[in-house]
Amino acid sequence: MRVVHSPDVLEEEIKIAKREALKSFGNDEVLLERWLERPRHVEVQVFADGFGGVVSLWERDCSVQRRHQSKLLFRRTIRDGS
Repeated sequence: MRVVHSPDVLEEEIKIAKREALKSFGNDEVLLERWLERPRHVEVQVFADGFGGVVSLWERDCSVQRRHQSKLLFRRTIRDGS
């Protein structure tokens, strides 16, 4: 992950990131995302059934534990079978 604070160095930083990606993963594709200086990581638990019922239980601020990470997790039910 690289943070670029100035448009003047963007092109060079992309070249460096592409070289690193190619060396590490055999693929030089890079993804550009907007940098958020003080992001919050909030987790929410949502449960749904096969009949359209959906409930959200709570939310929790996990910003301190998960700085620089974002994840979206989906769990299938045992009966889903897919």
